[in-house]
Amino acid sequence: MSNMNFNTANQTLRQLLGNGLAYIVPRFQRDYSWTESEWDDLWVDIMEMYSGDGEPAHYMGYFVLQSSDSRNFEIIDGQQRITTLSIIILSALKVLKDLVKQGVDSDSNMIRAKQLRDSFIGYLDPVSLVSKSKVTLNRNNDNFYQRYLVPLDEIPKRGLKTSEKLLGKSFSWFYEKTKHELVNEKSGKKIAEFVETIADRLFFTVITVSDELNAFKVFETLNARGVRLSSTDLLKNYLFSVIAKEGTHETEIAEVEKQWEVIADKLGSESFPTFLRYFWNSYNKLVRKADLFKAIRNTITNKKEAFDLIRDLSKYADIYAALNNPSDEFWKDNSNSSCIKYINELKMFNVKQPLSMLMAAYDRFDETSFEKLLRLCSIISFRYNVIGGLNPNDQEKVYNKAAVAISSNDASLIDIKSILTDKIYPDDDSFKSAFTAKELRTSNSRNNKIARYILFSIESHMSKSDYDAESERYTIEHILPDNPGEEWPDYDEQRDGPFIYRLGNFTLLDKTKNRDIGNADFKDKCNAYKDSEFVITKKISEDYLEWNAEKIIHRQTWMAKQALAIWRINT
Repeated sequence: MSNMNFNTANQTLRQLLGNGLAYIVPRFQRDYSWTESEWDDLWVDIMEMYSGDGEPAHYMGYFVLQSSDSRNFEIIDGQQRITTLSIIILSALKVLKDLVKQGVDSDSNMIRAKQLRDSFIGYLDPVSLVSKSKVTLNRNNDNFYQRYLVPLDEIPKRGLKTSEKLLGKSFSWFYEKTKHELVNEKSGKKIAEFVETIADRLFFTVITVSDELNAFKVFETLNARGVRLSSTDLLKNYLFSVIAKEGTHETEIAEVEKQWEVIADKLGSESFPTFLRYFWNSYNKLVRKADLFKAIRNTITNKKEAFDLIRDLSKYADIYAALNNPSDEFWKDNSNSSCIKYINELKMFNVKQPLSMLMAAYDRFDETSFEKLLRLCSIISFRYNVIGGLNPNDQEKVYNKAAVAISSNDASLIDIKSILTDKIYPDDDSFKSAFTAKELRTSNSRNNKIARYILFSIESHMSKSDYDAESERYTIEHILPDNPGEEWPDYDEQRDGPFIYRLGNFTLLDKTKNRDIGNADFKDKCNAYKDSEFVITKKISEDYLEWNAEKIIHRQTWMAKQALAIWRINT
């Protein structure tokens, strides 16, 4: 990895801040966001380490930096931690300042305060009182940090941004902790010892990279190893740095930053990195997660391209969020309710591979064609993913091919149907075979929901009636119970046990009737089945005199024939 030009080293807080280097939070990094929960976790860790019998050191995680001159470093990941640690040191300086004002060992405490400030915070110009800080925060937070926190000035009560209020609250919180837990017999010695201790015993794994591309690569490598960094911030920093390099006016920057916040709001709980990959793959050759940021950096190289990307992200964030949420307001203006039905099915199947193609198609297909495409995706997903359990990576390649064809305005619905059915639509024999052997452990909530969906779909196909599959009135009945008792004397665990969670052993039953029959024998169950409102349940009492593995296979084979007619694309 030496050709990537980055260095890795374990460093203490003293080695980071006590070395004359400068650390800069890029102006477009997110604002300070830690709250009391994170402050308390950090304080508990520090105090456990600080106590006499505590751990000799405390690991603070990865600290990812970027630099071109080995003196000034942009913080790619770690700004919340380094900012909070600086605030802890400033709160200790505030306590020393209080002791000086009270006339307590004033000369010694002034010396202690100056030495600690010079070592870990930076120095104050003696005339202007302007700070020359080791840490510079982002464009929204740095003025507050330098104006009020670094010089220990009184913090205003009004007119503060949310993140500035958090910075102020953080300072007050740690100041109170320091004042009440560390001041001993009105001496500043313990305060100085505390700062020196955390400086020497808190340590990071510091990764320093030379340019944006390396920062992306390091980020992806760490993520692959389970170290969660903020990919959203990383991309944002890169795009905004591209924009800023070409002399963008401050009002343009403010507008783009606002646009970015809008994108995050639109996505809500949806993952930004996941959205980004599906968006990118909606009009580019398939890019895997590990290579996504490299692909973006190689493609987006100037101000216009960065602005265009941000505008497109804002536009497609709506579509992406709606495709993941059938209840989204986005669908209220859609006259075809079938779209909601198919999106709900894709969500239930937990299948996301079609998203890139659907994002590309929404703008280019009319409403009817888009609804038909959703239906294709639902049927293919049921056959390929839910029943077949086939390779989703192979499937994603086909959806990407279709997405690029749609984005290039080179494909009609008929063309896309041909692409999909040719590669990822399991043929009838394969589907029937997989369905006949399908098992769903209904103790799992997702499996339970899918089993209900299958049973209600077959019931509707047979009875031509519509039911609310979500209704609590209905339950899944295990014909052969989960735990057969003495009512099932012919039950052979070795022969019949493996078939309890087969689809053929499931049917639908009114919740009350299901509770009443419990683990009754098959004859008593059939007496309840024949009065059921469900055709598929009545049919059991008509077709079977006994119930075992052989009968379960027989019924599931019949169900598979119905499934062929229900989940079918006419090719």
